Formats: sequence, structure tokens, C-alpha cells
Amino acid sequence: MPRVLVVDDQKTIVETCRLYLEHAGFDVLVGYNGEQALAEARESKPDLIVLDLMLPRVDGRDVCRRLRDEGVSVPIVMLTALATEEDRIAGLELGADDYVVKPFSPRELVARVRAILRRAPPADTVEVLRFEGLTMDRRAHRVHVDGSEVELTPREWALLEALACHPFRAFSRAQLVERAFAGEADVQERTVDAHVMNLRRRIEPDPSKPRRIVTVFGVGYRFEGVPCD
Repeated sequence: MPRVLVVDDQKTIVETCRLYLEHAGFDVLVGYNGEQALAEARESKPDLIVLDLMLPRVDGRDVCRRLRDEGVSVPIVMLTALATEEDRIAGLELGADDYVVKPFSPRELVARVRAILRRAPPADTVEVLRFEGLTMDRRAHRVHVDGSEVELTPREWALLEALACHPFRAFSRAQLVERAFAGEADVQERTVDAHVMNLRRRIEPDPSKPRRIVTVFGVGYRFEGVPCD
């Protein structure tokens, strides 16, 4: 039974999340401030953390930053009443995997938790990535879509690799520039959009309605290929 830690200073939100997550089959731990969040994350080792941004004692940003600095890679879903693009990007750059804006639907939260826990573990050391309809051989730099090989430019390859190694994780454009194009001085954030558009033409059944590389509005992009065993 996957274990989810829910931390928010509003008890009604905590209890609502607990009710829906337990009904969906999760083991739920709770906390009401940042100190409890850090203690539970270190001691109980949950499979995922639902973390309010504005917490007493230690706020959600600092909790996320400290856990990542300690090497804790557990997925984190931020709860926030701040809905600006800057706030969302800041949370993701601190190491959060997703965000939910208050007020939110508990059913949507459960769906997001399930989606994140379904994803494959980080595949940075995996040589062949396999998804439904798409295979990426990192040794040979070859991509097959629905059985046919697809030619990618070096930048398209780097972008797809950065996304596909962490399916269902949202990345900001700045993060993709850093991960896919590190060391290339001429790459700007808006360049990412052009490469995504070209990449969609090559790997999507219908580039106008992408199913593999989807836009996360106000943030960036997410790879939603379904991993194959």
C-alpha cells in the first residue's frame, strides 16, 4: 500500500485529503507544520508527499529544498494558493514534481498522486526506454515510433531524453535548457518551444493534439508516455 504524507496547517484540508486518499487505497500520514513534514519524511519514508507551500515554523519551500539537499528524491506535490507562473516555476525549480492550486478538487489530487506513482522511476541509467508505441535506445541514439525508426536532430534527441527519463514530471523551460542543452550558450527558453513543436511532428500521432509531450500551462512540458515492462 503506497504511503502518502499530507502536510497542511488547515486541518479541514488535511482530513479531506486523508479521507479521499484512504478511500483510494493509500496509507496516509499527516502533519500540520514544516517541522513535522521534515520529521515524517525522514523517519517514515513516504512514497509521496502532498505539501502546502505556506506552512508555519518551516515553510513548504524550505521543506522541499532541505529534502532535496539531503538527497531525498520522494515525489512532492505542492499545494498552493499562489497561482502565478513565477510561483509555479519557483516550486518546480526547488524540486517539486507537481502543483495543485487551492481551492482544488480532492478527486483531482488523488488522480495526480496516482499518475505520479504510476510513472517509471528516474531512468537516467537505463539504456533502453520503452513506452507504448515509442522506444528510445540511448546507446545507439535511435528512436522507434510505432515500429518505425524516426530521425531526430541532436537537440531534439537531448530534449526527448530529458523528458522521457522522468515520465509524468513537469519541467519548466529553464530546467529543460539546463538539462538538455547545458553548455550551449545560444539556447534560450523560447528555443525550447520550437524544438518541442518539431519533436511533436516526429513522435506524435497527431501533433495538434499531443499525447506524449503535453503542455503544462504556466510552467512548461511533461512527458506522458506510458512505460512498458
